[in-house]
Amino acid sequence: MGLKFFKYQGTGNDFIMVDGRQGWAAFDREKIEWLCHRRFGIGADGFIVLEEAEGFDFRMVYYNADGREGSMCGNGGRCTVKFAHDLGIFTEKAKFIAVDGEHEANLKGGVVSLKMTDTGKRELRDGQAFYDTGSPHVVIPVQDIDILDVFKEGGAIRNNVYWTQAGGTNVNFMEDCGQYIKVRTFERGVEDETYSCGTGVTACALESYFIKNQQEIVQIKTKGGELSVRFAVKTDDSFTDIWLNGPAEFVFQGEIEV
Repeated sequence: MGLKFFKYQGTGNDFIMVDGRQGWAAFDREKIEWLCHRRFGIGADGFIVLEEAEGFDFRMVYYNADGREGSMCGNGGRCTVKFAHDLGIFTEKAKFIAVDGEHEANLKGGVVSLKMTDTGKRELRDGQAFYDTGSPHVVIPVQDIDILDVFKEGGAIRNNVYWTQAGGTNVNFMEDCGQYIKVRTFERGVEDETYSCGTGVTACALESYFIKNQQEIVQIKTKGGELSVRFAVKTDDSFTDIWLNGPAEFVFQGEIEV
């Protein structure tokens, strides 16, 4: 069968998009993994289906590059918002549903702003800061982040016994660079470093509140580009009104035999 697809990217985090509003033949894990493969398929960090949802502009269904249905993906959410806009589903503001609940979003001047779910208090697990920003994330402050072996260091934490028992985690390394923070992420499901991770930079922005009392808007640089996160802190040090902001772009479209 032929699959019509669209390719989008947000700060280098790239996704295969499918318009599933008219129904589509759901694929098994192996087919999605093959489609995301960078040598044998289209190549992507994830696979996203846009579906109809009563009471919302659309539903976002996200699969990791390994073919398994995943938790929330921030950059994937922003790219799905741009995809929905390009399909004519909304003009400026959207409301959609994803695996972690309801989201608001708006698109202005090429920048997609996505409201993330409220996040509970920072947890220290195994001596590491942990956040659930729709997906689980460990945040580790480092120096000389550009020379860090993220695949080796992140993979060791991702796959250690502690996190395996907890269902696995994404691993973020962040460096305080004064006016901004720099972030590199090892993503579960991709099992490698990605150019950017939306829920990961969100976790790092929240951690900056504890490291240098950073509030309001945090500027972030990733391998794939620049993002910003703004948030409010509750009296119990949990977080609300979290917005992830950055570009999302159409790359190409095509049809592939599956």
